[in-house]
Amino acid sequence: MAKRIPLVLLPGTLCDERLWKYQMESLADIADLAVANISNHDTLTALAEEVLSEAPQEFALAGLSLGGMVALEIMRIAPERVLKLALLDTNPYPPRPEQKDTWNNFFKMIDNNQFMDITKKHLLPVLIHPDKQDDEATVLTILQMAEAIGEEAYVNQLKAVMSREDQRRILSSVTCPVMIMVGKDDVVCPVPMSEYMASQIPHATLEIIEDAGHLITLEQPENVSQRLKKWLLNTGAVRNGNGLVEKEPW
Repeated sequence: MAKRIPLVLLPGTLCDERLWKYQMESLADIADLAVANISNHDTLTALAEEVLSEAPQEFALAGLSLGGMVALEIMRIAPERVLKLALLDTNPYPPRPEQKDTWNNFFKMIDNNQFMDITKKHLLPVLIHPDKQDDEATVLTILQMAEAIGEEAYVNQLKAVMSREDQRRILSSVTCPVMIMVGKDDVVCPVPMSEYMASQIPHATLEIIEDAGHLITLEQPENVSQRLKKWLLNTGAVRNGNGLVEKEPW
């Protein structure tokens, strides 16, 4: 039996391993999976360094939203360790002033014991496709993840996204094969952001998921899993710290 591919999964803000639950089931036969915790620090650099400290020496990497931002920071710090990269619903741009205003309002809500109202009243309407808003299982998963992450970790995550630098400068230096995936109706990280990344990363392909918003792994699990499996099993050349190699190293 062939050795399974080492794959590190990075969840988004207020999300945990449940964000990837369908993919973990679908990819278990070909991947050695690990979901990293990206909530213990308040900068992207510190979050990336913690992921690297716990990851295999070489691995495939997939991140969604905040997870994608951490993945890009990993590509800045230690690109030689990443064999393949998948960026799902990711924003490479620096934060806008109006975003910072919204996040500062969230800090005030947390201080006023309204932590769960952030997800219920402000995030849910934009996280998933309108057709999924009445899907009780999906909504419950999102609320349970937010509650599990908790206030302190969310404050760390907000500070990390608020202080992030412009990651567009990283894109052209990414030399491993990259798949970029985005929900067609994502209003948090709209399609043009992914199109821009695909135009700037040398070995990138772009996948647009129909009938999906921001949390595509939950909204269109089979579609996303199939594309991730194809990305993992692609036997084309990969580039690592030793240069271009013709076969996958597993």
